[in-house]
Order: sequence, then structure tokens, then C-alpha cells
Amino acid sequence: MALLRASLTDSPSRPMTLMVALGLSESGTEVSASWISGAFIHIARLWPLILLAKICVIALLNLPFYSGDVVQVGLMASMLAIDGALMLAPRRSWFQRQMPHVQNWMMLPLVFLSGLTFSLWLGYEAKAATDALFLAAVPELAVALLAVCIFGDRRLLGISYFLGALLVSVAEKAGVVQIGLLCSCVIVMLVATLRQATADRDQAIARHSQDLRAQRSDRLLQEHERTGRGWFWETDRMGCLTYISDALAQTLDAPGDGLIGRPITEIIRPGDKKQGDGERTLGFHLSARTGFSDLAVCAALAKEERWWSISGQPVFNEYGQFHGFRGSGTDLTEMRRSQAEVTRLAQFDSLTGLANRIQMLSSLEQAVVDRRGKQGECALMMLDLDRFKIVNDTLGHPAGDTLLRQVGQRLQRVVGDKGLVGRQGGDEFKLLLPGRHDQAALAQLAQAIIASISQPYMIEGTAVVIGVSIGISCCPQDGVTADALIRNADLALYAAKGNGRGVHRFYSSDMHADAEDRRALEEDLRRALAADGLHLVYQPVVSSKTEQITGYEALLRWNHPVRGPISPALFIPIAEDSGLIGQIGEWVMHTACRDAADWQDGIRVAVNVSPSQFANPGFPSTVMNALAGAQLAPERLELEITESVFLNDDDGTDAMFTRLKAIGVRLALDDFGTGYSSLGYLKKAPFDKIKIDQSFVRGAATKGSRNSAIIKAIVSLAEALGMDTTAEGAETQDELALIRQLGCSHIQGYIYGRPMSAADVLAGQRRKGTAASANGFQSSRPERKTMLRTIAIHHDGHVYTGRVRNISATGALIEGLWNVPAGTLFAIELAENQFVNATSRWSKDDRMGVEFAGSVDISTLRNAPKSMAG
Repeated sequence: MALLRASLTDSPSRPMTLMVALGLSESGTEVSASWISGAFIHIARLWPLILLAKICVIALLNLPFYSGDVVQVGLMASMLAIDGALMLAPRRSWFQRQMPHVQNWMMLPLVFLSGLTFSLWLGYEAKAATDALFLAAVPELAVALLAVCIFGDRRLLGISYFLGALLVSVAEKAGVVQIGLLCSCVIVMLVATLRQATADRDQAIARHSQDLRAQRSDRLLQEHERTGRGWFWETDRMGCLTYISDALAQTLDAPGDGLIGRPITEIIRPGDKKQGDGERTLGFHLSARTGFSDLAVCAALAKEERWWSISGQPVFNEYGQFHGFRGSGTDLTEMRRSQAEVTRLAQFDSLTGLANRIQMLSSLEQAVVDRRGKQGECALMMLDLDRFKIVNDTLGHPAGDTLLRQVGQRLQRVVGDKGLVGRQGGDEFKLLLPGRHDQAALAQLAQAIIASISQPYMIEGTAVVIGVSIGISCCPQDGVTADALIRNADLALYAAKGNGRGVHRFYSSDMHADAEDRRALEEDLRRALAADGLHLVYQPVVSSKTEQITGYEALLRWNHPVRGPISPALFIPIAEDSGLIGQIGEWVMHTACRDAADWQDGIRVAVNVSPSQFANPGFPSTVMNALAGAQLAPERLELEITESVFLNDDDGTDAMFTRLKAIGVRLALDDFGTGYSSLGYLKKAPFDKIKIDQSFVRGAATKGSRNSAIIKAIVSLAEALGMDTTAEGAETQDELALIRQLGCSHIQGYIYGRPMSAADVLAGQRRKGTAASANGFQSSRPERKTMLRTIAIHHDGHVYTGRVRNISATGALIEGLWNVPAGTLFAIELAENQFVNATSRWSKDDRMGVEFAGSVDISTLRNAPKSMAG
């Protein structure tokens, strides 16, 4: 059967005509082809009944099937051939490929001829009988009625067969009345056929439009299911599944057919009040027969955890009887996973997998308040890695990230389930320990962390060693809010880093005072910079061979209007942290060049350069402006640069050295041997001088000291590279003799003079020129320990703050108190609850030498928290 292609529109594409209604003209594509040709193949299947009826009629009339008459045989053969064509033709593919109206035109003559040949055969057999009309008309009418029944709604075929069957009988035997009745019947049948054909066609078009909409909906729904964006389900009135999408069934650990008939609640986990469902679960809606929308549920039979969002509405018939539920659903699994990943990223550090700043703050806020709303107890540790920046800058950021991950793993191993480990950002970590913890247990844990973190790491085939400093605060004694605990732990961390690093410190109330003091000093330093409150002093640098002054090192000093002299070791770090070092450095550069312009020709001035100054691309311009403003020759300016500038050893560092050398200034490597850099930079850095740090000079003449070997190695290295050497910190005659013996080209220390003002430098040059004379003790004093240590000095009921520069078993060099009379008695608090009586023996500016009343074991001294000057 030929099928017309379904139209995408639901309205007729051509107007209704008589020929179209009868199926004799092309009907267009607005209706299914079965409206016209769908019955033909059924007619072919039922036509053997017509042939059987003809045979039965012949038998009942007792007519011979074969009488030997040629006409009778011909009519019989024609009838059988035509009926055979009606039975076979509609079943053939060539017939079904024809347009429906063409098929109709082919069927109409065959049907007419079938009736006509039967009528002619009967009329030929019964023409001798007296009642020939009855013998011919009645059987023909009976077979015609059977044919009309087979044709069904194809009434035009019935009329065609009716005309063919009765045409011969009426034409031969009927009168005018019979002919009139036959015509009237035919006309009535035609009118009925036309009206019914029109009605049938309209109904077919309506059904076809409905089918198209249904097919379109089915295709869209199937496409929707196939894409996996959604699925559909239906239940009966008992809540058992009657339909479920194949796409959904495939995600469940059960075949689709096996789900039909099972309650829908079996494939869904019960609602969880913690998930926000409350009592409004799926079972509640099903039992209450109420609609629901976007209900989040979890699959019970899924192979893996899957979440769905389902919607459903109850179905009622026209009498209000409940038939079940019908609804749809979408998969929420990926969205849930994305939300979980977003939550994880929001609460965990993406690099280390530890808790991030947000989660740590939230956990800390919960820890300071217990479940009953009362004050909670917890301990907070702030950790900062020591020397991490060196690794990050020398090995690169990927290596630094690898190191941070390994640090996080070590922290988790040490802490275990005792607390929550988090990363604050950069190289800072946090550790939250809920509950009460005594200081001994916290100190033991802190030491375990320090020991673990300090073990070597293997990063890209390179062994890396770092450290960690820890600050600790506890709730409620150190604060009752999260902000207070963080602030106090940070203060304790600052104290730990200020006392040698690699240690832990508990918060104490005086740390607040130190922080406030530091802030006040920063403000005062800003005002001093703006009001010319800073000044320079100059310490001579002497040639070891000629004992002639070759230059002076410019040293920055600050005489506070209230506190008095402030040590550079205190205010220089403040300047670096606050960003003032750039302005201070520029002022020092201009002032030193201006003062040096008044000195004798050939006398140099050395100026210290901070790493931040060196990294500033505008630094060469600053140097040139200072030289031009003072009219000072470039070779008389010596810039002292520390090893820390090589931490960012890159093209910018090399370019800065090139630009400075192009100006013509001299470059000196300051504090050599005390940094962390390798010697590789000496191959390319254009230094003119290496300055040997005073930590190698002091005590070098003491028997058994290895410092002399180190000095000798540095001198040999400098000579090989064509550089001068300056030994800093020489104070005694035996140290001076050793330095000369080891070959240092220049000496700088108290033995040749203390730092002096620019006016004193000019007065000295006028008085004795550039000659220098050594003035100091003959031999080294007892072994001293170099340190920068804040101490409390008790005298006459007052407590002063001072700093130990070096200490021996019998005395110490203390700075911070000015013009102390010799013989003044003190009680010095070297460490917590560790006092020693001392007497002032000499005093110069802010430094004084004290002699202890008894011997002190300096090996027992450990670095203590550094406090601010009072």
C-alpha cells in the first residue's frame, strides 16, 4: 500500500472538491493515504467470499458450470479472471506504489466488470426460463449486497459493482418502472456516498492531524529521552509503575521490564529531613494525591549514587476517579557533583587539599562557642615557613607548589585526628585544636611539627631544607573571638620569627604592647623622615697596608625626640615592612654624596642598598641624580649590596648591575657568607670589593677558632677574582694583626674609630689628614656570642630596655642606653627569670660595656622573644 508522506501542518493544503471527496483525484498531503487506499488490500483478502458466493448461487440455481457452449465458457473464464485480478492486484507492490486515487481508478472498472460478467453469465444461463428476471436479478442482488458489505466505506466501489451486476437484468427484462426505480436507487446511493465520503474525509483529516500531533509529541519526547536531559514515568492508582523511560531504566540496576508493576517508591530512597525534605517526601505526595514539582530524590537502585529532580501530577478521568500519577524527571547527578566540587573548592585549598581560609575561619568560630552556646575551648597555631621564598625564587613556582604539598602532607601526618590543618595562603598554615590543651602538650606538638617540617625535601632531584615558625594562642585565655585568637596567634608568630625562626612562641600580653610600640615607631619614623629627624654618621675604612683612610661607610641613625637614640636594627626592619625604605634610601644617597663632596679627593663614601631599592628600575636614576646634585665623581661612591638581591637572580638583576657599572660607581658585596645564595653569582656580578662579616672577624684570633681559615678562604677567593676585601668588626690588636697576616686589603672596626658625624670627619681630615691609628685592647676578650637580643635592665627601681650585641661569660656589649656613667650597677634580665648583676665599665654614645658580677654560661642562653624599645 502506498503511503503519503505525513504533512508537518495540520490543516488541508487544497480545497475540498467532489472528485477529492470520492477519492478520484489527488488529495494532497493533508491526510493519511489510508483514507483512500487503506481498504483495498482488505477487499482483496475478502474477495474470495464473493467468488464463493457466486459459486453457491450457481449451485443453488442448479445451473451447469460447464455446458460446452463457447459463450458460456468465455463468460465463466472472464469472470474468474476479473475476480482473480481483484484478489491479487492490490497485494502487488507495483499496485501499492501507485497514488491512492490511481489505485481507486484501477479498482472501479475491475469491480464493475466483476459484477457485469457475473450478471451476463447468469443471464445467459437463465434466458430460457419463464421466471428469468427472478433467476437473474435476485442472485445478482444478493451477491451485490455482499460485495457492498465487503467494500465498507468504499461506497463508490459498491455502486460500481451494483451497476455492473444489475445492468444486464434491468436492461433486458425490466420495464420503465423498474428502470426508474433502479435509477432512483442509484441516485440515492450516489448522494449518500458523496455525503458520507465528505464526512469520512473530514474525520480522516481530523484523525490524521491528531496523529501527526501525537507523532510529533512522541518524536520530541523520544528525542528528549534519548539526549538524557529528562525522562518520564507513569503509575497506576496503587502507585505502581506502568511506564518508565528506557533511558532511566538503563541507569538503574534493574531491567526496564522488571520495573513495571513495582511501586515507584522502591526505586527512590526515603526522604531525609537533614536534606531539607521534611515530611514532604515522594511517598507523602503519592498518598495525598497532590501534585509536586522539582522534588530532589536519590535513586535507590542505581549502580552509583544518582540524584533526580522529579515532578508529577495526579491523573483523574472525566468522572473524577483517580487513575494514578504521570510525571517527568531530570538527572541532578552532575549538577550535584558540580555543586559538591564548588563547595569543596570553596572550603579546601586547591593546591594542598587542606582546609582553606574560609573553612578554617568557620571552624574556629564554631570552636570558640560550644554546642550549648557557652564559651568553647580550643588552641590555634599559626605557621609560617622559613626560607620558602628562596626555594620559590631559585627553583621556580612549580617547585614551590610541590614543596607546599609535601609540607601539607607532613602536617597532616603529625597532627592526625587531633585537629584541623589548613592553609592560610602563600607559605602560611593554620592548625586548629578543639578542646582544652595544656601548654606542655601544645609545645610538644609544636616541636614535633618543627622537627618534621625541617627534615630535607627532595624537589626535582634537589635536596631542599626549610624551617617553620609557630605562634600559638588559646581560647578563652588569649581571646574569646575568632578574630582575637587569629590576631594574637599572629603576634606570637611574629615574635617567633623575630627570635631566630624555627621556634614556637605562645601569645603573651606584652606582645600587644610590642605591636603597638612597633606601630607607634612606624608613625614616628614617617614624621622623622618628613622633618629631617634622621642623620648619618660615618665609620672609617682603613687600608691595612698604609693605615690610611680610604673611605667611610655611611650609617643611618635616628635620635627619637622622646625615646632617644633608636637602633637601626630596630627601625630599619620597620622601614622595610612599611615601604619607607625607598624614601629613606634615596635621602641617604643624596646626603652621603653631598657630605662626601666636601672630603679630600679620593676618599670614598659607601652607602648600603636594600634589596627593594636594588629591584627598583629607577634606582640608577636615583644614583645619577645624587652624584650630579653633589658634583661627586662616580668612582668615589661605593654601593654595598647584600647577597639577598640574588634571590631573584634573573635578567633584571644582571641588567641592574650593568646599568650601575655603566654609571661608574663601585660595587661591594656586603655581609659575605651570611646569606643563602651560592657562589655562582660571583662569576658574573661585577663586584669591586667583598666585605667579610664581623661574625667571622670577632674571635678569629682566639686559639682553636676556625674563623681565620674562613677569612683566608674569602681573601683567596677575592684575590683570584681581582676584588678588594674589607674585614668588618675589628676591635683588638691581635684581630688587627691576624687580618693583616691573612691578606685583607681593608679594615673597618672600632679599633680605627667609631662612627662620627660629617662635621667630625671634616675636622679629623683637617687635623691629621687621612692617617689612621689603631686604638684597642691588645688581645681578644673571652669567647663572645654575637646576637641581637632584647633585655630588661633594672636600675634604682626603673626598668629600661636594651639590646645585647655580643656577650661573653664575664660581660656584654649593650646598646640602647646613652652616656651611662662608669661604675653604674644594674640587674640584667638575660632571659625569663634569669637575672645577673653587672657593672658599667665604659660608655660611648648608645653603647656600653658591662662586667658581670659572676660568670655566665652563655651556652644555656637561647633566643627569647624580642620586644620593642620602651
